[in-house]
Amino acid sequence: MIRPHLLCAALTVAAFSPVVRAETANPENVLAVMERVADWQIAHPDKSPPTGWVNAAYYAGAMALADVSPSPRFADAMRRMGEANAWQLGPRRYDADDHSVGQTYAELYLRDRDPRMIAPMRAEFDAILAHPKDDNLDFDPKKNPDRRDRWSWCDSLFMGPPAWIRLWSATGNRAYLDFMVEKWWVTSDYLYDRDEHLYFRDSSFFSQREKNGRKIFWSRGNGWVFAGLARILDELPARDPHRAYYEHLFKEMAPRLKGLQKTDGYWSPSLLAGREDTPAETSGTGFYVYGLAWGVNHGLLDRDEYAPAIEKGWDALTRAVHPDGMLGWVQQVSDQPDKVAYEDTQFYGTGAFLLAGSEVYDLYRKRAK
Repeated sequence: MIRPHLLCAALTVAAFSPVVRAETANPENVLAVMERVADWQIAHPDKSPPTGWVNAAYYAGAMALADVSPSPRFADAMRRMGEANAWQLGPRRYDADDHSVGQTYAELYLRDRDPRMIAPMRAEFDAILAHPKDDNLDFDPKKNPDRRDRWSWCDSLFMGPPAWIRLWSATGNRAYLDFMVEKWWVTSDYLYDRDEHLYFRDSSFFSQREKNGRKIFWSRGNGWVFAGLARILDELPARDPHRAYYEHLFKEMAPRLKGLQKTDGYWSPSLLAGREDTPAETSGTGFYVYGLAWGVNHGLLDRDEYAPAIEKGWDALTRAVHPDGMLGWVQQVSDQPDKVAYEDTQFYGTGAFLLAGSEVYDLYRKRAK
């Protein structure tokens, strides 16, 4: 009999094993572990606001699972969520975190064509279009007390833009797409480091440095951006005049991120910390695996070049799944690199895992044909 504390220790060590296990590299096993993780999460609801970003990031992953699973239970769970929320966004009209749940409402609308699912979001976004904010992205609360009314932190590029573009897909109203493109450009121009091909979390990090003297680039923060790019490109037509910009940015970030993956398959909580012995961290890793696999599946990235990183990253993610289905090694709510432990989990980490799994599932399924 294995004692519980020894089992935990063994699993913790296993989380750092760089060996890709052959049993994970097929679509059936990918789907099985996705469903197991999602079922655990459904059975353990989060106490944070149901219209907030913590839950909304999970909803995005649950919808990705619903697209590949033959079971209706995941889409049905999202419909119940929407009904319980009365299809409302979060309470802060301009805050991107409170827009994020709209991604799922719009995706459900595109499945069911029920106008109730997007009516409150349309009203809120129309009000924003009628009364837009300026482009002051300074994150200093003394200089810019209503800074969160803009997309002034890199996480917001996952929260807001995919909701705006999905509402455009649902309604055909070009104003939603044009607003998204305009504001993404403003934020990207402000926070993107063109030398490092990475994003600062917000302006307060421009002058901060790691102990090794390198700039501080938060793993999950850049994961938010990279996953947000994929979710925008998912909706943007091939002939849209803006698509070339997003594809260029995606293909510029991808090799930089691939080069920062550690030998154990994870990405460090702080991307330029320069140490291989940094802990496993699954939220940033999940978003990177999702983005890289999405890029291969959609012809933007070379399969032979990126498949090894994707497979190693996916195997690392599955090693972080506890025996009961809980995803561990998720850095807790923060705005910068921080400590993380095997027992740490969060809804957004599960969302990143499910997004990653949905693309890895497609990657393995296409390879099997």
